[in-house]
Amino acid sequence: MEHQVFNDRYEVIAKIGTGGMADVYKAIDTVLDRPVAIKVLHRYFAEDEDFVSRFKREAQAAAGLNHPNIVNIYDWGNQDGTYFIVMELLEGQNLKQYMASKGIIPPAEAMGITKKVLSALNFAHKHNIVHRDIKPHNIILTNSGEVKVTDFGIARAGTSKMTQTGTILGTAHYLSPEQARGQNVGVSSDIYSMGVVLYEMVTGKMPFDGENPVAIALKHVHEFPTKPGELNPDIPEELQTIIAKAMAKSPEARYQSAAEMRNDIMRLMEGMPIMATIPNEQETVIMAPPSKTMRVEQPVYSEPEKPRRGWLVAIALVLLFAVAGGAGGWFAFNAGILGPKKMVVVPDLQGKTLAEARKILMERNLKLKTTYKTSNTSKAGLIIGQDPGAGEKREVGSTVFLIVSKGVEMKVVPNVKGDTSASAATRLIKSGLDVGDPIREYSDEIEEGIVIRTQPDIGTRLPAGTKVNLVISRGPESLQIPDVFGKTQAEAEAILKEANFQVTVAKEFSEDKSAGVVTRTYPAGGSPARKGSVVTIYVSDGPEMLTVPDVRGKLEDEAKEILADAGFKIDVEVIENVTPDKDNIVISQDPSAGSKIRKRDASITIFVGKANP
Repeated sequence: MEHQVFNDRYEVIAKIGTGGMADVYKAIDTVLDRPVAIKVLHRYFAEDEDFVSRFKREAQAAAGLNHPNIVNIYDWGNQDGTYFIVMELLEGQNLKQYMASKGIIPPAEAMGITKKVLSALNFAHKHNIVHRDIKPHNIILTNSGEVKVTDFGIARAGTSKMTQTGTILGTAHYLSPEQARGQNVGVSSDIYSMGVVLYEMVTGKMPFDGENPVAIALKHVHEFPTKPGELNPDIPEELQTIIAKAMAKSPEARYQSAAEMRNDIMRLMEGMPIMATIPNEQETVIMAPPSKTMRVEQPVYSEPEKPRRGWLVAIALVLLFAVAGGAGGWFAFNAGILGPKKMVVVPDLQGKTLAEARKILMERNLKLKTTYKTSNTSKAGLIIGQDPGAGEKREVGSTVFLIVSKGVEMKVVPNVKGDTSASAATRLIKSGLDVGDPIREYSDEIEEGIVIRTQPDIGTRLPAGTKVNLVISRGPESLQIPDVFGKTQAEAEAILKEANFQVTVAKEFSEDKSAGVVTRTYPAGGSPARKGSVVTIYVSDGPEMLTVPDVRGKLEDEAKEILADAGFKIDVEVIENVTPDKDNIVISQDPSAGSKIRKRDASITIFVGKANP
């Protein structure tokens, strides 16, 4: 199956799960370049019209449900007799796994999870879809904190003819009473199952348990669970009331919509009074046997009439579970007359060699079929999976499907040096490896965002699924420019070059710094800059000097204009009683022509003649 491509688009990478009806694989959508999950119906169910119909129904039902708390279905189809569904790849764990690791979940956290599941159910119910198998295994807690409802494998449109009496679907511990009877189920069946899940979260125990599915189903119909507060005194009375109403035996006594239950959860979380009251259910509930001709619109509740009816119920349930044991946790019963069948308990073959498993199955008159799969935890030749599971009952002569370990599958780290981080991650996944945490480091040669190397190195052989870290360039390192103000040009150049900067020199006049001393830099000292970037140092040329022009013999106005243009301040002194040819003429100047003076101090006096009238 690995590297198989569905619809010329979805390339299978690795198997990530096995269920009663289907296997789940991690794959790459080569069109959108994103990871996805593909659920593939077991080949030995593909010829069973009922299973195929259920598989198609999951895709059709879920594909139309676009909600943040429902797993997204992207595509589905049939390729060469293999039925598949393409869905979003969820990273995380299911609620059952979370409860197993954490134990009792605090009421506040449990209500937060329940609120999101109810939001998903309310959306589905509005679209006429009943889930029918709400249980912790079908509630995913993602690594990003999302809650997702998945596996609409037995969901059906509420108006479908298949909701009629004669077919019972569900999982024993989370089964509603009406499902156990094989009667019509509606949205209240999902609410009952959600009540069971909430009970389990806050108490750490399931409300009903037994030696076999029949015993458990009968308890759902006839018995009432231990009050949650007796198992966990931290559970508020209001939350116990919510659970009791959700788990009422009569659908009419439960919440009438997921939104109604969600509203009570939210009221309790916000410290407001809830609307629910504990239902008064004192009647004994009797389950009528399924009939081929009778259609039951609502669950039937009555006082017991004769002991014989109870035996009919037990017989019906025994037939129910015997027929359905091979559906990987699902069970179904189609009303009819069934003859007695010799059953045998399927042994636990996990960890056995294939030869040992064959011998054990032959002793129990069971057949076997094998498929092989790589395993990072089991030696080659050992059994790592089986269907049906250990302890399930099957008819004599039935086939047990075994998965045999091929040992550790090794993959080679591809050469992703020079790729972008996104491209490198995609190539790692396609190579059968996983992507670890990115490591970022500075590089003078590799531009930012480009892969420098991998850890472990390119070409290393690793077990499939091993995480490979990508070392990604941050570009050149950013350094702090040294402050060289007041240094000589030679000192400044040496300091900057030692700090890995390039240097250019510009000259400028300075009234404060003597010639050859640095007056400033660009960028300024103390600023951040990339390693190897250019820093300009400005070196003093000393104060700016002006040369005094010669304006002797010029008319006064002309002399003033020349001196002003040259940057001088001008004082005029008059020399009286000059001859007429010297009238209004500059006779002398101070400083004298050709003198050098600082621009800052540039002032000159001209002496202008004035003749008598």
